[in-house]
Amino acid sequence: MHIEQTLVILKPDCLQRNLVGKVIERFEQKGFKLIGIKMMELSDVILEEHYSHVKDKPFFPKIKSFMQSSPCVVLAWQGIAAVRVVRQLCGITKARDANPGTIRGDFALSQQYNIIHASDSVETAKTEIKRLFKDAELFSYQKIDFDFTHADDERALADDEITA
Repeated sequence: MHIEQTLVILKPDCLQRNLVGKVIERFEQKGFKLIGIKMMELSDVILEEHYSHVKDKPFFPKIKSFMQSSPCVVLAWQGIAAVRVVRQLCGITKARDANPGTIRGDFALSQQYNIIHASDSVETAKTEIKRLFKDAELFSYQKIDFDFTHADDERALADDEITA
């Protein structure tokens, strides 16, 4: 098991629908450690880098327009298997087919207006966190509930090295 860092973007629909607190609460309740948070407008450069895999597709201008329709809230989370578990909490991208109990399953119906983005791998998380956070905006601190969200043997197996 590894302690990982991952990036979450709360998209404009999350902000406009007043769901920011409810979504953040899901990650806090699960036991993740919040190490970075800020509200920001995503520039053309950031969006072209973030969506580089689709920036040449005909639908990219709609994605860019949506992502720039209001500020986004970006968060960096840390925890054991954070990338995989955060994505499970989010639910599948096509929100209308996402399972109830997931963020998308509970709060969204659209594939594009789906409330949230989460890094899809440890490598992607590293890149995305560097893209959206300066080193000084990420915090290292003792989270006192770690001993109550992970059994002794799980804490012992978690690497001291943080992945991301």
